[in-house]
Amino acid sequence: MSGSNFVDYVKIFARSGNGGAGSAHFRREKFVAFGGPDGGDGGRGGNIILRGNSHYWTLIHLKYQRHIFAEHGAAGSGARSSGKSGADIYIDVPLGTVARDAETGEMVLEITRDGEEKILLQGGRGGLGNWHFKTSTNQAPRYAQPGEAGTERAFVLELKILADVGLVGFPNAGKSTLLSVVSAAKPKIADYAFTTLEPNLGIVQVRDGLSFVMADIPGIIEGAHEGRGIGTRFLRHIERNSILLFMIPADSADIRAEYAILLNELELYNPEMLHKGRLLAITKCDMLDGELIGQMRQLLPEGIESVFISSVSGLGIAELKDRLWSLLQENN
Repeated sequence: MSGSNFVDYVKIFARSGNGGAGSAHFRREKFVAFGGPDGGDGGRGGNIILRGNSHYWTLIHLKYQRHIFAEHGAAGSGARSSGKSGADIYIDVPLGTVARDAETGEMVLEITRDGEEKILLQGGRGGLGNWHFKTSTNQAPRYAQPGEAGTERAFVLELKILADVGLVGFPNAGKSTLLSVVSAAKPKIADYAFTTLEPNLGIVQVRDGLSFVMADIPGIIEGAHEGRGIGTRFLRHIERNSILLFMIPADSADIRAEYAILLNELELYNPEMLHKGRLLAITKCDMLDGELIGQMRQLLPEGIESVFISSVSGLGIAELKDRLWSLLQENN
């Protein structure tokens, strides 16, 4: 996706700060012959911290800043003076960001709330000064602890869009058109596959000031769970949606078969997605009359509520928004 400002996957290399060394200092004053140990502790090394920021919607700010190092802690000094702790490094990320170990793929943490802070890498502890080691049998310890080394690690940061309703369908099912009609979003719309190459979000107003967030996800094709088409790049965005709105055009050769393929791709990618609330919208129904719609109802898949809509004529749009709102209340 050359030239796109939407970046939902970056790899970074982070290193936390080393802890400062403890001091092996002894008290030295004019009229104090044997002052004893008074070496201070070393400062803590800086942490690497991820922080949720609702003003961010992409990871593009990290695309060219992939090496992130925190400050080292300062060494302790005399008079039991502790060294200064290394400054923490805060990495602001959009809500829905997941950090994974770059080598194992294991999830380390996720950020879902504005202002939420989680430590990605802990800074090294500062070493203890020599006064900690004074005992009745060792009145003048001449050693102190070195600072603990920081840690370094490569991470993959992935963004999973946070939305109430995610649109699921094959390319050209009318997802972008619907989003442009029910919200102020202006996604790219054209009559060819994969018009949408990145998720688009829109706020849908229902009534009485009520609203929810809808996400237009790039179209699914069979084999998407294996990486075909745009593959898993868009499937992970659907994971965070509360409700899934399946969209199949009225001129589809076999609505049941298309729905089964869509459902199968989600199950193969992540079986937990089948537990989400679902609604089926039959799109592009502006040329259908009541009789045809009645006949088509016999051809729809079982076990899922459906609504016939047209983004061009407005058919069923109000009913669709009401049903989605009701589903959201049931699933919260």
